[in-house]
Amino acid sequence: MADEANIQAAAGAEGASADAAPNENRGRGGRGRGGNDRNAGGRGREGGRGRRDDRRGSEEQGEELIEKLVHINRVSKTVKGGKRFGFAALVVVGDGKGRVGFGHGKAREVPEAITKATAAAKKAMVRVPLREGRTLHHDGKGHFGAGRVTLRSAPQGTGIIAGGPMRAIFESLGVADVVTKSVGTSNPYNMIRATFEALKEQTSPKSVAQRRGKKIADLLGRGGASVAEAEAAAEAIAE
Repeated sequence: MADEANIQAAAGAEGASADAAPNENRGRGGRGRGGNDRNAGGRGREGGRGRRDDRRGSEEQGEELIEKLVHINRVSKTVKGGKRFGFAALVVVGDGKGRVGFGHGKAREVPEAITKATAAAKKAMVRVPLREGRTLHHDGKGHFGAGRVTLRSAPQGTGIIAGGPMRAIFESLGVADVVTKSVGTSNPYNMIRATFEALKEQTSPKSVAQRRGKKIADLLGRGGASVAEAEAAAEAIAE
């Protein structure tokens, strides 16, 4: 009798463990599914961050800038072990639609110096009003140090008559017709600074009319043009 009781007790214990095993598997399965859901949610969040980064990248790439390397200067410093070389880069950056800037950077390697100069140029960009989007509104003069430059607006088809650093500025600015002259120095740094001094003095008839409280046609009609011609020219002016 004792042996039969032990056999029945063992059989009951095996049945109870068998009943408990599916519950444990179901519990693990639930936790597994929950873990997968969390992982899926994590992947979803990461995917969202990826899309936001792509949007930021597309916004940054939406503004295409024209970068012109104007000059690279190599300098050397004599030290105990020999000579140590460094590079200085001068870069002009513009959007081709009336904004332009310049910057310079120094580094031990040329690519790093160009990168620094480009970043400085992007931070120092200025807006210049253009007539018909192709030339300057009026003549101008600028000087910096020994450099003196003269800028003149030109009719359509003239092209960019400028040399070296000044040509890089007008190509980046988006000017298609201009006549320039530089005297006094051939230093690219002084030439570019003098050119920017002349560009900063550029004004448009629209801004002058707003400042004086007049109409654009009134300002343009003072040069001897008829009222109809002045009104037509006023409508054609675009900054």
